[in-house]
Amino acid sequence: MMDVSRPDLNLLLALEALLAERNVTRAAVRLNLSQPALSAQLRRLREIFGDPLLVPARRGVIPTQRALELQAPLREALKALRSVVAERLYFDPSVAEFTVAIAASDYAQRALIERIVEIQREAPRLRLSWRQLYVPELVGQMERGEVDLAVMTPNTAPKQLLTSPLFEERYVVIARHGHPVVKGSIDIDQLCASTHVVVSPRGGGFGGPADAALNAIGRERRVSVSAASFLIVPELIACSDQIALVPERLVRGKSRDLQILVPPLDVAGFTMGLVWHERCDVEPAQTWLRGRLMG
Repeated sequence: MMDVSRPDLNLLLALEALLAERNVTRAAVRLNLSQPALSAQLRRLREIFGDPLLVPARRGVIPTQRALELQAPLREALKALRSVVAERLYFDPSVAEFTVAIAASDYAQRALIERIVEIQREAPRLRLSWRQLYVPELVGQMERGEVDLAVMTPNTAPKQLLTSPLFEERYVVIARHGHPVVKGSIDIDQLCASTHVVVSPRGGGFGGPADAALNAIGRERRVSVSAASFLIVPELIACSDQIALVPERLVRGKSRDLQILVPPLDVAGFTMGLVWHERCDVEPAQTWLRGRLMG
């Protein structure tokens, strides 16, 4: 009996070729093996199945009854295996049904929304599950299959995970149309005199990247609101005289609602990236999705 806990695929392929060709020399050519190597595999097959399998005939060899019984199930088994391999080598997003769980902040979700819409046109059966990004739990979530992909700054990703840059982001100033002071541009004095809204995802923070840039030139700003989410900031700015420095992608396409201005000082931007576990590294659907997000 064959030890199914340790199958040798090469032996099964050899048996398939021998049954098809019924000639050791031709089967060896088909498998790109030497005749002695194939003969050795045939001896091993005879030991495994306890049957000669192929016996000499006037021209080549002929299968035994046991070999004939094996031919159909062997063909079906190898056909199924080749189908699985082919599916992994070729991924068609237009027909594939798959679900991907992505951990990301509300800003990252907003930044990728146009690209996600394009991707879902190409993969209409893709189901996306957005999850809130929580870095301390990310490795465990990915190991358990709860999260497949994360969108975050690569330098803050756990070292056990794989990363790739996604896009570079910069900050812009936003103010409402009709603001009493900010009218189409903003200088450093106007920036410092205005009241600001900042985002503190962990809650309670009243500082941000702009403060480091202001401190470097001996200036400071007034912060009146610390928001836990990026998504409320554009709406808050649109209905008040406050201003905010926000990532540009957060307000892309909102110029009808807001003034979107170049900051009057150099505020360091940041890199956003994709982060994933090694278990997803070569999975076809995941590989395709990462490529489209980065494209």
